[in-house]
Amino acid sequence: MTHESLFNELWTTTLTRLGGAKAIAALARETKAFVRPREVKSAVDLLRIILAYCLGGMGLRVTSAWAASVGLADLSNVALLGRLRNSTAWMQRLVGVLLAGEGESGLEWSAGASTGRRIRLLDATTVPKASLKARTAGGLWRVHAGFDLPSEQFSFFEVTDEKEAEHLGRMPVEAGDIVIADRGYMSTARLGAALEAGADVIVRAGWRQVRWLDESGAKLDLLAALKAAEASGRIDRKIGLGRTDGKAPDARGDGRGTAPAPLRLVAMRKPPEAAAKSRRTAQHEADKEKVQIAAGTLLTADWMLLVTSLPADTYPAERIVELYRSRWRIEMAFKRLKSVVGLGGPPGQDPAVAKTWILAHLLMVLLLEPHVGALEVSPRQAPRPLAA
Repeated sequence: MTHESLFNELWTTTLTRLGGAKAIAALARETKAFVRPREVKSAVDLLRIILAYCLGGMGLRVTSAWAASVGLADLSNVALLGRLRNSTAWMQRLVGVLLAGEGESGLEWSAGASTGRRIRLLDATTVPKASLKARTAGGLWRVHAGFDLPSEQFSFFEVTDEKEAEHLGRMPVEAGDIVIADRGYMSTARLGAALEAGADVIVRAGWRQVRWLDESGAKLDLLAALKAAEASGRIDRKIGLGRTDGKAPDARGDGRGTAPAPLRLVAMRKPPEAAAKSRRTAQHEADKEKVQIAAGTLLTADWMLLVTSLPADTYPAERIVELYRSRWRIEMAFKRLKSVVGLGGPPGQDPAVAKTWILAHLLMVLLLEPHVGALEVSPRQAPRPLAA
C-alpha cells in the first residue's frame, strides 16, 4: 500500500464506506482530531495525510513535503507529529464505523458445526515497540481482535501495550454468540461474565490453570481421569471449575468460588505425531527454565483439554473439537493483516502516534477485507492443521 493509491478511484469508495465526508468530519471534531481549518483545510485531507504517513512508508519530513507538493497542506514535521498524536481516538472511531457496518458476507462455512449461531474467535497478535530499550525489555504493542464466522471478518479491535493481558472480557458479546479462545483466555472469573451475557464458550485449558471439580463440586483428579480414558481417547463429562486466586466467586457461582454451571470437559487424545511434538515443546520449555518437567505436564501434552458451556445433546464432543479447530481462521487473518497490509512495529516512541499508526493499518485491512480473496489465498482455502 502506497500513498498514490489514496488518490485513485477507490478513495471515493473509501469515504463512502466510512460514512461520507460530513460524518468523517463530525467524528474528527468530536474527538478533537480536527477542530478548525488551519494548515490542513479539511478532515478528509487530514485523513489522507495520516494514511500516507502510516501506510506509505514515509517519515514525518517526507510526508510533510509530499502533502505540500500535492496541495493538501503546508505543515511542518512537528505539526504533523502533533496531528498524529491527536488522532488516536478519531482513528479508533473510524475503525468502529467499519466494524459496525460489516454484515454477513454470504460466504459458506464448511464446518457447519455452529447450528446457525455466530462464532466469535478471540485472539491477539503483537508488534514490537520502536525503541531498542523497549524491545530489549520485551516491549510490545498488543492488538486484541475478534474474528467472526461465517462472515469471516474482523468484528473487534483493541490496541494495548504488553502490560495488558488477553482475556474474555475485552470483546463485547451478545446472547447466542459462541466465543472460542485459546488457553491464554482460560479464567474462571471471565467465564461467568460471558455466560451472564447469554453467550456460550469453548476455551482451551491447561491442567494447572484452574481447580478441577466434578459436577457436585468435589475435587476432580484430572490426571487420573485422563489415564482412565487412555483406551477410548476421549472424555466428555460435566464439571465445575474452582478459583485458584482466592478472589470472590463468579457471577452465577455457588458462593464457594466456583465457575458458573453447567460446564463440560471435552478432552480428546491427540494423534501420535501431534502428541510427540507437544511433549518435545513442553520439555524444551522446562529445559529453558532449568526446572524438572512435571509428570502431569507430559501426560496432558497428549491431550486437547476444552471447557465449554454448550450442551452435549446438540453439541457432542466431536462438534466441540471441530468448532475449536476453527481458530486457525483468525490466525490466518492475522497473517493477512501483516502480509497484505504490512502491519509491523510502528516507528517512533510516542505511544499516541504508535496507536494511530496501528489503527491506520487496522482501518485499511477492514477496507480491503471484501477484496482480500483477490490479494491472497483465502483463509477458507488454507490447510487445516492438527491440534497443537
